[in-house]
Amino acid sequence: MSDIELPQIYLITPPEIELSSFPDQLAAVLDTADIACVRLALATRDEDRLSRAADALREVTHARDVAIVIDAHVILAERLGLDGVHLTDGARSVAKTRKDLGKDAIVGAFCSASSHEGMSAAENGADYVSFGPVGATPLGDGTLAEQDLFEWWSQMIEVPVVAEGALDVDIIAKLSPFTDFFGIGEEIWRTDDPASKLKDLQAAFSA
Repeated sequence: MSDIELPQIYLITPPEIELSSFPDQLAAVLDTADIACVRLALATRDEDRLSRAADALREVTHARDVAIVIDAHVILAERLGLDGVHLTDGARSVAKTRKDLGKDAIVGAFCSASSHEGMSAAENGADYVSFGPVGATPLGDGTLAEQDLFEWWSQMIEVPVVAEGALDVDIIAKLSPFTDFFGIGEEIWRTDDPASKLKDLQAAFSA
């Protein structure tokens, strides 16, 4: 990315949402910040719950010209009129998903901290690659996506990169020159005022 471009916000839903209130919460955040994309990242595998959540959030995002993608569920992405899918298995299914969804769909790939997986995903047609977690978390196996991975990617690879997972102000300030998007989710949703917390995090963005 050029020296004058600031990273953009890639907003991730909580793993559990209350459909009676979360769409309004999301709308409030979208109305106070410039959001590039929203990812529906629910923990449930219940098709009915996923479909109802996708329908509700699609209305909120598309009314504001914001794209929405869904974690992993390629068939649901197409069926529910979403803009694409965020794959969670690295590069493995990028090529097939691109073929299935077509060239206009958004296809992203989470590649943990593997530059090899990231390059493979990019070569196979991913629109963006996501690395994380970038901050310490008890989840996962303890592997972190370090700053040097993002530095290398920003110098060598043209496909946009997302930094996500246990973000804080200090990490954002360090990674800002080397990432295109920050994947922000639980960092704001677990607070009483998500829109205000997002502004605090965004204040650390620097070119």
